[in-house]
Amino acid sequence: MIVYEFKVKGKKAQYQAIDEAIRTSQFIQNKCLRYWIDNKKVGRYDLNKYCAVLAAEFPFADELNSMARQSAAERCWSAIARFYDNCKKKVKGKKGFPKFKKNCRSVEYKSSGWKLSETRKSITFSDKKGIGTLKLKGTYDLNYYDIQQIKRVRLVRRADGYYAQFAIDINVKVESQPTNQVVGIDLGLKYFIADNKGNIEPSPQFYRQSEKQLNRANRKKSQKFSKEKNKARVRQSNNYHKARNRYARKHLKVSRQRKEYCKRLAYSVIQSNDLVAYEDLNVKGLVRNRHLAKSISDAGWYTFRQWLEYFGHKYGKVTIAVPPHNTSQNCSNCGEKVKKSLSTRTHVCPHCGYVEDRDINAAINILRRGLSTVGHTGTYATGDLPSWAVGASLLSNDESVNVESSHF
Repeated sequence: MIVYEFKVKGKKAQYQAIDEAIRTSQFIQNKCLRYWIDNKKVGRYDLNKYCAVLAAEFPFADELNSMARQSAAERCWSAIARFYDNCKKKVKGKKGFPKFKKNCRSVEYKSSGWKLSETRKSITFSDKKGIGTLKLKGTYDLNYYDIQQIKRVRLVRRADGYYAQFAIDINVKVESQPTNQVVGIDLGLKYFIADNKGNIEPSPQFYRQSEKQLNRANRKKSQKFSKEKNKARVRQSNNYHKARNRYARKHLKVSRQRKEYCKRLAYSVIQSNDLVAYEDLNVKGLVRNRHLAKSISDAGWYTFRQWLEYFGHKYGKVTIAVPPHNTSQNCSNCGEKVKKSLSTRTHVCPHCGYVEDRDINAAINILRRGLSTVGHTGTYATGDLPSWAVGASLLSNDESVNVESSHF
């Protein structure tokens, strides 16, 4: 399944109608969660049936397409199912109990409630929310696909406008020529990646480069914020909302820069190798380090892993996530453990005299572990699905995963 994204153009009233549809979808999602909390043995189909009850009770919920209501219920059930899975797997720490949504930014339609024009350059929404016909602006051509292949249509609100995403059910696998090359890569902060061959890719640090501009925009936003209006629960001034939008646009630009960089680098790595071994990093746990949290978040390791696994699946290449324990400490030449702090960037083995860059030494160990994994636990050393495949049948609430779009 792939997702194509287009920017939509409409009038102000149509944008307001999209916002109303998003709020309704959020309302249904929260109501379904409350229904699951208050009642025992509630399943997925029970939530779908509860959507009809909500439509009969609330007129504004009835205005939303019936399948869009079911899609909101499925989003709720996706969070519940993830919580159940974490409990069964006995995940350490918090299990991710479902939370009520406050700021949803998308509404999702299934096979009804929308219709593409004959030229596939515009889309019309036929429910009672009044969205109407929206023009599609983008470089992709939907004429290559049958209408039956479009499984879902999602309207997304971002800082720079509104977008329409089309989830198309096709086989993404592409045959490619073998390169007879294998590589192990180490993810880091000094270098974004370093491989076992000594090649390094510097970290672009998009957030660090834009941090002054972001802080300046944030200060201007704060200057226009009125505490009196906030206490009185009165809407802030238009100047405040304009400043907030400018601030959000700058963050959106940084996010897109990082994602595009990770996408291009992952594509290059996959095209150059038949097997890629990389660290199975717990990024969620690593960002708890208050000294390195900003740098880790700026690096975008998890985004890079998503694209690496996606392109590996698409082009039939083997991607292996190996445990990162002691990959930097062990000597890649003799195998002895050489303890070193994070500030020590050069590996010097006192046992065999081997000297190498810390990250390159780790990449060699990662490749060796990855090669020893092949044939035992399959493509993925952890035994789980690749991160891009999680939720492929039910799209996530905020972002699509396997999207080959410049705005992904």
